[in-house]
Amino acid sequence: MQVILREKIRKLGNLGELVNVKPGYARNFLIPGKKGMMATKANLARFEAERAELERLAQETLDGAQTRSNQLQALVISLSASAGEGGKLFGSIGTRDIADAITKAGVEVHKHEIRMPNGVIRQTGEYEISVHLHTDIDTPIKISITAE
Repeated sequence: MQVILREKIRKLGNLGELVNVKPGYARNFLIPGKKGMMATKANLARFEAERAELERLAQETLDGAQTRSNQLQALVISLSASAGEGGKLFGSIGTRDIADAITKAGVEVHKHEIRMPNGVIRQTGEYEISVHLHTDIDTPIKISITAE
């Protein structure tokens, strides 16, 4: 199924590209999320009419993400949690805890933007995670976990 992309999607294509995707991916993700539209003659003409506006919005989103990235790079987040002997936490530190700590530090971050490649944190120490702000922008952040 051919779809016109209305925004850049990682590993698929850029704004305005005509891509072939499986029908389920188009019907269940791209089209309902307004990330793409069916590639018909009428939709091609409609897309070309609104292309400048979509490019302007994409640039604004990218600029906003770059600003947030610059703010995040200056942060070092410290969290404290209950821990037993050897630094093992009672419970774990997850994406919600980290997003809340970053937001309290002054930069608005949602939990779905936090990327933890090794899963939740269960030990005290220093960790580096990444924050996925935009398709092109992943910002590393240092997190320090201490025992209460």
